[in-house]
Amino acid sequence: MLDVKAGDDASFEFLLRKYRLPLINFLGRMVRDAATAEDLAQEVFLRVYRARKAYTPSAKFTTWLFRIATNLALNSVRDNRWRQAETSLDEPAGEDAGPRELPAPEMRMDEHLIERDRAEFIRRAIASLPEKQRAAVLLHKYEELDYGEIARILDCSESALKSLLFRAYESLRVQLAPLVIQPVPQREGKGRLS
Repeated sequence: MLDVKAGDDASFEFLLRKYRLPLINFLGRMVRDAATAEDLAQEVFLRVYRARKAYTPSAKFTTWLFRIATNLALNSVRDNRWRQAETSLDEPAGEDAGPRELPAPEMRMDEHLIERDRAEFIRRAIASLPEKQRAAVLLHKYEELDYGEIARILDCSESALKSLLFRAYESLRVQLAPLVIQPVPQREGKGRLS
């Protein structure tokens, strides 16, 4: 980013190539709409480019980048609440719903369907969290950022972040309890002691 600040456009292209997809994935999980995630990612990079001359490396670049993305995503979610209220959670995911997880080649069709249903159940549980909790969980589990970085992104103390994550994970634990109670059927000869 310091090279971008100095006027090196090739460095900006490098940052764009390196962080575009992770940003789109993060934003897609936040706003639950692929087109909006693309638009927001573009806006993030526009803001980064516009702020290049004022950039000071007070934190890691990714912390600064994800803070911009998080703020834009939270604003988008708040601004579009009415549209989300009209979306049924029971509707099947559309083709723009994000990447689908593919089954391992050796999985049977019923195992694939169970795994797909479980993944969708987990996505819905995460999506039902309040915005700030959802952002914290996504940054922690999917982006694998440490507490300090996430706290700076969400503009809170580490202890407040830990409390936020505790509440989020507690809520997810309750919502996802049915997944723990229902064992995954295993094929004969796999996972069993003989």
